[in-house]
Amino acid sequence: MRTPRRMSNEVLDTTDDAPRRPGGRRRAARSARFRIGRRRGGARRAAREHRRAHGLPGTLGLTALGAFVPGSGYLYSGRKALGVAVLGVWLAGVAALLWYFGRGIDATLDLAFDPTRTRIAAVLLGTVLLVWAFVVLTSHRLVRHRSRPRWHTAVGWTTSLVLVAVGAAPVLVAARYAMATADTVENVLDESPNSATIPEMATEDDPWAGEKRVNVLLLGGDGGKGRTGVRTDTVILASIDTETGRTVLFSLPRNMQGAEFPEDSPLHDVYPDGYRTGMGDDAYDMLNAIYGQVPQTHPGILGDSDNEGADAVKQAVEGSLGIPVDYYLLVNLAGFQDVVDALGGITVNVNEPVAINGDTDRGIPPTGYIEPGPEQHLDGFHALWFARGRYGSDDYARMDRQRCTIDAMIDAADPSTILTRYLDILQAGEEIVYTDIPRALGKPFVKLLLKVKEGKVRSVVFRSSDQFSSADPDFDYMQDVVQKSLYPKKREPGTPKPDRPTENPVDVCAYNPVDGVETDSDLSASD
Repeated sequence: MRTPRRMSNEVLDTTDDAPRRPGGRRRAARSARFRIGRRRGGARRAAREHRRAHGLPGTLGLTALGAFVPGSGYLYSGRKALGVAVLGVWLAGVAALLWYFGRGIDATLDLAFDPTRTRIAAVLLGTVLLVWAFVVLTSHRLVRHRSRPRWHTAVGWTTSLVLVAVGAAPVLVAARYAMATADTVENVLDESPNSATIPEMATEDDPWAGEKRVNVLLLGGDGGKGRTGVRTDTVILASIDTETGRTVLFSLPRNMQGAEFPEDSPLHDVYPDGYRTGMGDDAYDMLNAIYGQVPQTHPGILGDSDNEGADAVKQAVEGSLGIPVDYYLLVNLAGFQDVVDALGGITVNVNEPVAINGDTDRGIPPTGYIEPGPEQHLDGFHALWFARGRYGSDDYARMDRQRCTIDAMIDAADPSTILTRYLDILQAGEEIVYTDIPRALGKPFVKLLLKVKEGKVRSVVFRSSDQFSSADPDFDYMQDVVQKSLYPKKREPGTPKPDRPTENPVDVCAYNPVDGVETDSDLSASD
């Protein structure tokens, strides 16, 4: 049997000196731990509170810093890992851009003439812009003070959005430029143009196929409303030194008859005595008729071609001048004024009144005149008539003005104009420019044109003289002039400079007003 528990009359001592139960110690420890945890949590909140800006100026300053140095806002607010990651990516991206474009114009041209890469670059720019905007806005939210009046909140968000808008503007412009460039390159320059007349050995690594000169035929197509087909009233061969950019322009009259074709051309078999159609009208035998007539009367004679008319004119100029014609560039004069307007106009010297509209043969008077005067700034409409106006004048005066127009356009195409009017120039050129220059040679040609802009440009005009007649050209004489112009003999010291009878001894592009011409005050717009 269990012994009954004896009841005690002793009272339990609860004074501080009495020993505590083990459970009491555990509860005390837990309480102390909770208080410590609360203190640490409060310390963290206090520390985080100190990582926020104090007042509106501090908030705006940190937000601006986060926009210019992405990731800095995260670092300030205590998000160290995220801040380091964002800042690292940003710095790496800036370094990559500096490295890529720091290599010079080659890097820019490599990108510009590769439509796929250009479009990818545009998409990347858009993506980077969205990420950057997110970083700016979230950084602002993290660094602003917790306790703030409502108007501080409104000012803070407004400032953040303004920063995003200002930063986005150049990025959006760059992306738009990139997409427009890709579209223009694709539409104007074919990867593999079909042509029987372009050099077969030309490559991107050797764009001039080992030749010291590249010859580009500049054609002005006089097509437009009320005109049947396209007549190349402007025919200028630009022979460019590939090393120096020095250029000689050979201007041929539109009414030159009997143009010759190279002996190895199928067109030489059809026209062994020169381009004379026998149609009983001299207009069909002129140089400006070849572009429209040859494809119509002899389709496919030069093989597979994207532009049979241009190929035929190239061979006519090659056979007549005795030098190869590598490529052509056709500008439709119906849209020429758009290009000039895109450049902001051109500046030329006008030495005599130039008619606007009018037809001498049909007795239709002009509707106005471009007045004589030095350094006349012409918009696209007036520049077009300066280049093509023929009422009361002749083809040779017009040829002179066309060459001056080309010079003026080269001068107008300065880097600042190209940059500020880039989209307008691309849009205008895309609609009126045609060429057989392959896309792979776009970059070498741009670099060459930069040399041309800085180099010397000479002009040779085949005008009526004792040696030359457009109705019955002496092609041996023409070819001799071409050779002497391209490869002049070195002049011995002290000997006189040899005459070049085909060049106008007077600079027709300078201001040399014609004697007896009416002045600005005497000439009315309706004369």
